Amino acid sequence: MSNGKRGSGPEDVVPNGADPREHPDPDKETDSEPSGQEDSGLVLATKLLPSRIPILGVRPRPFFPGLPVPLEVTGEVPLASLKKAVESSDQTLGLVLLKDPEAEERPESLHRVGVAAKIVKAVQVEPEVTHVLVNCLERFTVRQMDLGETGLFARVDYHYATELSVNLELKAYSMAIVSSLKELVKLDPLQSEAIKLFLSRSSLEDPGKLADFAAHLTTAEGRELQKILETFDVRHRIDRVLTLLRREVDLSRLQKKITTQIEEKISTQQREFFLKEQLKAIKRELGLEKEGKTAEIEKFEERLQSLKLTPEVRTSIEEELGKLKILETTSPEYTVSRNYLEWLTVLPWGRHSRDSYDLSRARRVLDRDHYGLEDVKERVLEFIAVGRMKGDISGSIICLSGPPGVGKTSVGKSIAEALGRRFYRFSLGGMRDEAEIKGHRRTYIGAMPGKFIQALKTAGTSNPVIMLDEIDKIGASFRGDPASALLEVLDPEQNASFRDHYLDVPFDLSNVLFVVTANRTDTIPSPLLDRMEVIRLSGYILEEKLEIARRFLIPKSIRNHGLTRTQIGIRKAALRSMIDGYAREAGVRSLENLIRKIARKAALELSRDSDRKIVVTPRNIEAYLGKPIHKADELAPHAPGVVTGLAWTSLGGVTLQVEATAVASRRKGFKQTGQLGEVMVESSEIAYSYVMSQVADLSGDVEFFDRHFVHLHVPAGAIPKDGPSAGITMAAALVSLIRKKPAIQGLAMTGELTLTGRVLPIGGVREKVIAARRAGLAHLIFPEGNRKDYEELPDYLRKGLTVNFAGHFDDVCRWALTG
Repeated sequence: MSNGKRGSGPEDVVPNGADPREHPDPDKETDSEPSGQEDSGLVLATKLLPSRIPILGVRPRPFFPGLPVPLEVTGEVPLASLKKAVESSDQTLGLVLLKDPEAEERPESLHRVGVAAKIVKAVQVEPEVTHVLVNCLERFTVRQMDLGETGLFARVDYHYATELSVNLELKAYSMAIVSSLKELVKLDPLQSEAIKLFLSRSSLEDPGKLADFAAHLTTAEGRELQKILETFDVRHRIDRVLTLLRREVDLSRLQKKITTQIEEKISTQQREFFLKEQLKAIKRELGLEKEGKTAEIEKFEERLQSLKLTPEVRTSIEEELGKLKILETTSPEYTVSRNYLEWLTVLPWGRHSRDSYDLSRARRVLDRDHYGLEDVKERVLEFIAVGRMKGDISGSIICLSGPPGVGKTSVGKSIAEALGRRFYRFSLGGMRDEAEIKGHRRTYIGAMPGKFIQALKTAGTSNPVIMLDEIDKIGASFRGDPASALLEVLDPEQNASFRDHYLDVPFDLSNVLFVVTANRTDTIPSPLLDRMEVIRLSGYILEEKLEIARRFLIPKSIRNHGLTRTQIGIRKAALRSMIDGYAREAGVRSLENLIRKIARKAALELSRDSDRKIVVTPRNIEAYLGKPIHKADELAPHAPGVVTGLAWTSLGGVTLQVEATAVASRRKGFKQTGQLGEVMVESSEIAYSYVMSQVADLSGDVEFFDRHFVHLHVPAGAIPKDGPSAGITMAAALVSLIRKKPAIQGLAMTGELTLTGRVLPIGGVREKVIAARRAGLAHLIFPEGNRKDYEELPDYLRKGLTVNFAGHFDDVCRWALTG
């Protein structure tokens, strides 16, 4: 192996022993005849070289005649070839570029044009490494190459450089090369030494040598330089070299530009650094600036003067300040101590915002942000009024419970605005680490206070409104139970001296108003729920949704989608169709998404035709939203054995149909389907047993159950269902089946049934009433024990409803099956 300078690359080869004139390079214009036939020049006898010479494969670039070259020779074959060349009388060897720099020295892996060189000096530096200095002489073409034990040898034909007659064309070529070399030296001064060495050995008036030297100076790849070496005609060779030189000049110019930009940037940064250091030194001399540590300590001491601290907290801060003064800034403990003091002194100790107890202003804020929810607004105003009488509202925890999309979070924001307090919200959903509530110990790397201390820092006062979203979805893990940690935070008897693990000093949270939200309260731990005042947001009826969409949702969507009221309009009838057919849930989130969908489609249509106005009506609403999801005939099929019930879910109230049918059979039996839970299965069995025991009084056909197999089904079998409030609905479906008489139209009922026929009270009366109004059901049956719950409902919910209260199942039969 023989290594020279830069660049590498494969090249097309002339077959072994062939004349290169028979296989011209496709990139060459024309190549001259070999060996002494150029321009009828004369060849000196002293330049005659042996026709058979040892061959060295070189990489990654070929070498040119007239240049001295240092080589490092390694490998068995190259060392054997070198040894033969040194031992020969003429000490000549051939240097041929390898097609692949990674290939071994074999005849097929070498190009067919190389350069003959005389050995000037050879020194063995290691057993397998020899350094050689050679002087390149003439080009040659390989006629035949063979590999033997003594190395790689070739029979060659030489292309001796001849003296050309000087003419204006060649002189112009030479001047062009010299001009490019001068420009290259200006851009890269390191090349000047190589030019001086060349001038000491050759003349600039020899165009062939000048072209070879210029090609040698470039950073071109090996395959490009091999083409230059294989170009025997001087004129064509100079053409190619000028192209390489021009590219080299452009490359050097770009390199110099990049280097200059980097140096300017570094110089600017260094200048700024030195100026800043000088400015710091001047300020220190004038007493305008302190050292970093001194400035930190003075900052903490200044903050300390403006805080209203308890003796325990003040003592802790002063002790930590004393510790900070003796610590070196390079100590890891210094950073821990400084961060601790930063938190202690930035908290709003004794800093309160002034509460506003203006009830009329609070009412305006609530009416501005929410439509409907009159009972919720009344509860909030009552809460503010109590605070006005007491002078403060400390120790209060409000729990806003209701299905998604009914406005729980926005009600919390309105409460904060009505009171004139700062508002901070964070979610407890999925929280499993106790440290997020009470903070980390300071011994841990990256320790921080808990969420409540961070909320106080952000709010800047010690009496903000802190909203805890999704408290019913809080979790527990091996890191602790966050719900248990919340007990200390939310308990008015304990949070006056709340100790965060990071601060390790008491902070008074008793002035904070906590507002928590939940979709359902049965998953909140009982000790936590006992400390809360629950306000239920049950959902909206169709009329309320209509006004909410008109006042809030439509203007918001039009604004957010870059539209105007002159470009799009949604008719009131279309809104009714949208609410009834697509968005029957308790909240308005789905309704808002539907309005956004219409706005997006409208924006697309207006981008195609900006002059039209889009009006959404009941006739074209399906073009924007597709087929309706809900249909009126799904709610109340009027047939024997089918009764509509009312149920409560975490998403609000829903209607629930119960279907019963009988199959003639010699053996009686009963089964239930519809993915019912254990409680509903028990309710169905109670209903079956009760109706079967009272069949004589209820229908007169005492043998009905002996002759029939009864099947009870609750549709939507993919949805799990459970709860005790469907007892009377199931029993009414069985009685309707036996009598072959449907229940009165537009009727829904709810209530728990016992084996003796008593109807027990249930929960979720408000949600069920809203579900009934949403479904257009005007006749309702509730347990007698829920009369007071119904009478507490606002008038706008009870308006237009006929409600009967049943204490026994006989009352249900009388109202449901006889009218």
